[in-house]
Amino acid sequence: MVDNRTDSSAAADAPSDNGEIVYVPYASEFQMPDIMRLMKADLSEPYSIYTYRYFIHNWPELCIMAQCEGRYVGAIVCKLELHHYNVRRGYIAMLAVDKNYRKKKIGSTLVKKSIHQMVANGCDQVVLETEVTNHAALNLYENLGFVRDKYLHQYYLNGVDAYRLKLWLRDPLSS
Repeated sequence: MVDNRTDSSAAADAPSDNGEIVYVPYASEFQMPDIMRLMKADLSEPYSIYTYRYFIHNWPELCIMAQCEGRYVGAIVCKLELHHYNVRRGYIAMLAVDKNYRKKKIGSTLVKKSIHQMVANGCDQVVLETEVTNHAALNLYENLGFVRDKYLHQYYLNGVDAYRLKLWLRDPLSS
């Protein structure tokens, strides 16, 4: 389960020039090139600007960026919608951290901050897909309480299989 003791808002942390990582919410279209740069470097799927805009313009509060000394070094892009049976389902569409800033808990912090924002908006569960070969991502999400829910054969355009991972935030039988 996700630790809910930290701040549930996606509000910006105080700016830093000492190498400290700060987390800032999406604020304007001027951040789009940085989001796209980060995702293009890490993700196997080629996304158009329209895909980014679909998520970010509809759910700007679920786009959070990590910044170090004025440079964006990580980003997460999510959405939250009503799913079957009145379940409010969050979806982590994209997560990327600059390779020079990995192993600093940036990815897990971005995921936690986005989940806290989803919970604040009544989210019942969170899902995502990741390549079966992406062991770092699988470890990150499983350490946060996600479980492998479904195996998706040749899910990605590159032919790689995927796992759908799911995190239950509320007991589905209690609704």
